[in-house]
Amino acid sequence: MAKAPGLEVEFTFWAKGQLRIAGVDEAGLGSLCGPIVASAVLVPAHCIMIEGVRDSKLLSAAQRDRLFAQILQQATAVGVGIATVAEIEQLNVLRASYLAMQRSLKRIQPYDHALIDGRAIKQADLGSHTAIIDGDATCYAIACASIVAKVRRDRFMQRLAKRHPGYGWERNAGYGTKAHLAAIEEFGVTPCHRRTYAPIQKALKQLDLFTN
Repeated sequence: MAKAPGLEVEFTFWAKGQLRIAGVDEAGLGSLCGPIVASAVLVPAHCIMIEGVRDSKLLSAAQRDRLFAQILQQATAVGVGIATVAEIEQLNVLRASYLAMQRSLKRIQPYDHALIDGRAIKQADLGSHTAIIDGDATCYAIACASIVAKVRRDRFMQRLAKRHPGYGWERNAGYGTKAHLAAIEEFGVTPCHRRTYAPIQKALKQLDLFTN
């Protein structure tokens, strides 16, 4: 198993008296449907790391669920923000993800500094923050946020799957698996699909050719 993320980054801020440090990550960027979900997790200063916390993509669903409950118990505050399908289509997926992050951070104010997974962000007002590439693999607070975001989004997609059966969202969370793409061809595009994404545009063009 990959090395667990550490608290080195957090300690640099705690040592300067900035005790309210939040990790921020998102889930659903590459999904073909549903919202982007971002989470901001304010970890207690000088906390003891929860064993097993790491990048959510490296964990099973059962592991994520178990760690999710532990993170909620340990965290000083947890904020979740979403960007809707309409916002993704209007803003583009990257800017929509920043909006979701911004909304998640608003739910845990005040905070001294945010540690955000990914590259430097200039297009959104995220307050005092540091962007860390692969932060979910190296930074404990971000790894916690990645688990919360993934669990919350997966649970949302499971509920959405009951309204739109046949696409397998309860299993694929809306990502472009072979089964999901085959279901789009069979059942068509739903209002939950992101129409600016290439596979969905392709499906809509095929539908136009069939109906015209």
